[in-house]
Amino acid sequence: MDIAQVENAINIAWDHTSPPDIKQQALAFIHQLRTDPASWQVCLPLFVQDRQPPDNTRHFLLDALNNSIKSEQVENQARLYIKETLWMYVRKKYGTGSPDDTADSLVIRNKLTQTLTFLFTTLYASGWESFVDDFLDLAGNGSLGRTNISGTALYLRTLESIHDEIADVMIPRTPEEAKRNADLKDLIRARDAQKVSQSWQEILANWRSLDLNIVQMCLRVLARWVSWVDISLVVNETVLQPLLDMAGQQGLKDHSSLEVKVRDAAIDAISETAGKKMVPPAKVQLLEFLNLSTVVGQLIASPPLAELKGTPDYDVDLAEAVAKLVNNVMRDTISVLDTSGVDDQTLQKADALLQIFVPYLLRFFSDEYDEVCSTAMESMTELLGYFRKLGKKEALPQRYATMLPAILNAIIKKMEYDETASWGEEEDQTDEAEFLELRKRLHVLQQNVAAIDEQLYMDTLTNLVANTLNKLGAGSNEINWRELDLALYEMYLFGDLASKNKGLYAKREPSSVAAVRLVEMMTRMMESNVDTYNHPAIQLQYMELCARYIQFFENSQSFIPKALDVFVRYAHHPREKVRAKSWYLFLRFVRGLRGHLGEVSQTIIQAIGDLLTIKATLPVDRDDDSEDEDDDSEVDPGRDPHFDNQCNLFEAIGCISSNSSLPMETRLLYVQSVMNPIFADMEQTLPAVKSGDERAQMQLHHDIKALGTLVRGYTDWMPGVKTSTPPPPEVSAEFLRAAEAILIALESLSSSQLIREASRFAFARLIGGCGVSLFPQLPRWVDGLLTNSSSKIETVFFLAQLKQVMFVFKAEMFGVLDVILSPLLQRIFTRLGESPEGTDDEIQLNDLRKEYINVIGVILNNDLAGVLVSTRNQGYFESVIATIEHFARDPSDLALARTAFGVLTKMVSVWGGPDTAIQVNPNSETPASPTSIPPQPVLPGFDQFIITRFSPLSWSIPATPGFKVQDPVSRQLVAEIAQLQQEILKKTGALYLASIEQELRGMGAADADVNLYLEKLRADPKSFKDFLIGFLGRGR
Repeated sequence: MDIAQVENAINIAWDHTSPPDIKQQALAFIHQLRTDPASWQVCLPLFVQDRQPPDNTRHFLLDALNNSIKSEQVENQARLYIKETLWMYVRKKYGTGSPDDTADSLVIRNKLTQTLTFLFTTLYASGWESFVDDFLDLAGNGSLGRTNISGTALYLRTLESIHDEIADVMIPRTPEEAKRNADLKDLIRARDAQKVSQSWQEILANWRSLDLNIVQMCLRVLARWVSWVDISLVVNETVLQPLLDMAGQQGLKDHSSLEVKVRDAAIDAISETAGKKMVPPAKVQLLEFLNLSTVVGQLIASPPLAELKGTPDYDVDLAEAVAKLVNNVMRDTISVLDTSGVDDQTLQKADALLQIFVPYLLRFFSDEYDEVCSTAMESMTELLGYFRKLGKKEALPQRYATMLPAILNAIIKKMEYDETASWGEEEDQTDEAEFLELRKRLHVLQQNVAAIDEQLYMDTLTNLVANTLNKLGAGSNEINWRELDLALYEMYLFGDLASKNKGLYAKREPSSVAAVRLVEMMTRMMESNVDTYNHPAIQLQYMELCARYIQFFENSQSFIPKALDVFVRYAHHPREKVRAKSWYLFLRFVRGLRGHLGEVSQTIIQAIGDLLTIKATLPVDRDDDSEDEDDDSEVDPGRDPHFDNQCNLFEAIGCISSNSSLPMETRLLYVQSVMNPIFADMEQTLPAVKSGDERAQMQLHHDIKALGTLVRGYTDWMPGVKTSTPPPPEVSAEFLRAAEAILIALESLSSSQLIREASRFAFARLIGGCGVSLFPQLPRWVDGLLTNSSSKIETVFFLAQLKQVMFVFKAEMFGVLDVILSPLLQRIFTRLGESPEGTDDEIQLNDLRKEYINVIGVILNNDLAGVLVSTRNQGYFESVIATIEHFARDPSDLALARTAFGVLTKMVSVWGGPDTAIQVNPNSETPASPTSIPPQPVLPGFDQFIITRFSPLSWSIPATPGFKVQDPVSRQLVAEIAQLQQEILKKTGALYLASIEQELRGMGAADADVNLYLEKLRADPKSFKDFLIGFLGRGR
C-alpha cells in the first residue's frame, strides 16, 4: 500500500468537486483502510511526516491509527513502535521551545489526545510505565504552565481523556472493559496518582500568574479524578485554599470571561469533592473539614447572587454551580442519616449539617430561574422522601416538622408562572412546555408533603385559594392572572387528596375532611366572578375544574346553569385555543351530568347551534402557524383540526338529547335538529363529490363522521363493551335514517378511501345506536366498505367490528350472517392471496390473517357455526378449512398456528357429535379395547375428515428444523395440539386410536412408545400435554 496513494485517496474522498464515481471508489478504499488492523504502517508515517497534509486527512489518519491500536490483531511490539514514533512527534510539536506557528489545530489536538489515551490503556500496564513521567517532563515539571504552555495543556487534556475512557460511570462497559479499567485505576493509584496530584498543586498554587485556560483545565481534571483517587490527594491545604480563593472571587461581572469560568470550575471541583462516595463517618468528616457551610454562605451573600438577584445581571451560571454544590451536600447528608448502623456521633453531625443546609437548599430551589431550581430538585426529593420514611415509623421530629411549611410554600411559589411569561404566545411554546413539565415534578413533591403532613397541606392550600378569591372579590384589577392561575391549579391538584379511595362524596356527603375543603373551594369559586376574568389561562382552568369535579355539581345542582352558561360563552371565545379546549371540556361536563340538565337542554342546544355548521378545510386552507406539530394530513387525509374539535360538540348534543327525563318527542326533536341539516348538506354535496371536487369530498366525509359522533354521544352502549341499555326504538329509527343516508353516499362513492373511512367510523357507532335494526343493511355495508380498492387494514377494521356484533347478538344475527358470509369470505381470500409490497403491507397481511381466523373462532363459539356449512356458504367451506390448515402448518408464526389449532379443536367439538366413551382398565399396562359405539358426527363423514385432515397437522410444525419445544410460544402450541388430539379421540374413539397408531408407526416409533402414547392420550389433559411436550422434545 503506497503512502502517496493513501493520501491521494483521502484527498479525493473529502473533495466535494471530485467526480462521483472516483469519489465513491476513494470512499470505499479509505473505509477499507480504516478497518484494516495493518493500516498503521501507512497512516503513522503519513501523520508524522514534516509535510503535513490537510486537517481532515490528518484526522482520518489518527482515526485509523486508533482502530489499529485497539485491534487485538495488532501485536504489542507494533504498539510500542507506534508509541515511540508518535511520542517523537509529540516532543517535537509540544516540547519546550517548539515554535507556535507549527502547533496543531484544536481538532487535531483533541484527536491526538484520544490516540494517546488508547496507547495508555494498552501499554500503561506493560510497555509505557513511564507515561506520566514522560508527560510531566514534556510539560516542564516544576514550572508547569509557565515554560511550556502547549505541553502542559496536552498533559491536562490527556488526563481528562483518560478519566473519560476508564472512569466515566455514565458510559456503559462490557465486563472485560470494566475489569481492564479497574486494573488501570489501581495501577495509577499505586504508581502515579501522587505525581499527578503534585502537578495539580503546582498549577493551583500559582494560579494567579498562569494562563487561566491552564487553570481551568486543571480544575476540570481534578473534578473528574477526585471520584476515584485517594481523597487526601485533593483534600489538603495546598489544593483547598486555591479552590476556595478562586470560588470566592468578587467583582466578576463579565459572565463570559475566563475569570468567571475559572470560578465556576473551582466550585464544580469542590462539588465533586464533596460528592465523592465514602462511608458515612468519613463522608461527614469530609464535609466538616471542607467547611462548606461557610463557603456556600459567602457565595450566596456575594453580589452576583445577592445584590444582583432579580436584575438582568444576575449570575445564573454561578447560581447553578452553587446549587449543584448544595445538592451534593444535601444528598449525601440525607444518605448518611438514612443508612442503618451508623454511630450516633456521625448521625448527630449529619443532622447538624442538614439543618444548616436546608435554608441554602430552599434558596436555590426557590430561584426564579427554573434551571437552578431543577439542579436542587434531586436533594429536595430525597429530603421529603426521608421525612416521609421517618413519618411512617413515628411522628416526624419537631426540628424537621418546622421545615415543612417553608418547603411547601417554596414548592407552591415555583408553580406560579414567571413574571416574564406571556401565556400562549407562539414564540414561548418551548418555555411553556418546559414549565408545565416542571409543574408535574413539583406536583410530586407536593404530594410527598401531603403524605407527611396532610393537615399542613390542606390548611396551606385552603388559605391560598381563599385569600386569592377574596382578593379577586375586592376587584379584579387587584389580582394578577398568575396568582389566580396558581390558586385554580392548586384546586385542581387538591382533588388527588380529596377524591382518593372513596371519591368526592359518600352517601351524598363529602367523603373526607379534604373533600369538605374542596367542596368549600368549589362553592367559593362558583359564587365568585372568576369566570369573568379576562385571561385565557384562567378561563381554561375554570373549565378544567368544572369538568373534573362532576360530583360537586351532582350534589350542588344549583350551580349547573351557571357553569353551562360559562361553557357556552367560552365556546364562542375569540381565541382558538380556548374555544377548541372548551368544546372538549363541555363534552366531558354534559356527559357526566346528562341526567341533570333538565329543561336547560333546549337552551344549550340553541345557544351552540351556530357552532355546528360544518365547513371542511383542506391542508392548503390552514395557516402554518395554526397547525400543530402533530398535523399528519399526509398520513390521515381526513384530518381537519377544526372539525376534529367540532366533533366534541356533536357528541355533546347527543349526550344532552339522551336525557331520559325529557319527553320522547323532545329527544327526537333534538336529534332531528342536528341530523336534518346534515342530511340536506349531504344531498347537496354528493353531486360535487361525484364530479371529483376534493373539498366537497372532505365535506361529505365530515358530515358522515358527525352523524356517527352524534350517535356515540346519545348512547354509550356498544356490543361487548358497555353494559348500559340500547336507545329506545323511536331513537333507533332516527339513527337508522342516518345509516341509510350514509349508505347512499357510500354506495355512490365506494371507490373513495376517504368516504369508506368515514363510513366505517360511523358504522362502528351506529351498531350501538341501531342494534338489530341495522342487520338488514349489513349486506350493503359489506359491499360498500369492502370493495376491490379496499386495503387489507380496512378489512381488518371491519372484521374487528363484525366480531363485536357476533359476540353480543349471537344467534340473532344468524340470518344476516348467512347472507353476508360468502361475499365477505371472497373479499378476505382475495386480500390473503395478495403478495405483500413492503414492510407495512406485510404487517397488515399478518393482522388480516389473525383477524380472519379470530372471526372464524367467534362464529364457532357463538352458536353460529351453521353459517359455515349452510346452502349459501358451503361452497367456501373447503377454502375455510384449507386456510386454517395452512396457518396450522406455518412455522413462521407460531402464535397464529396456535390460534388455528384452537379453531380446529372447536370445529371438532361443534361438528363431531356426542362424545364416544372408551372403557379403560386402570390396572392394565396396555391400552384397553375401546367400546364398539360408532361416532355420530353432526356433519356426515366428518369423523373420517378430522382424522385424515386435522390429526396429521399435529406433526407439521414440530417436525420443522429449528423448532424448540421448550420455548414458551412452542409449549403453548403443543398444548393446543394436545387438546385437538384429545378432542378427536372423544368424538371418534377407536377409529382415532387405530389411525394415530398408524401415524406413530409411520414416523418410526417403537411399540413401547406407541403403547405409552396411546395410554397418555386417554389420560387427563394436563398429563397428556406434559407428555407430548416431552415426546416432541426427544432428540432435539
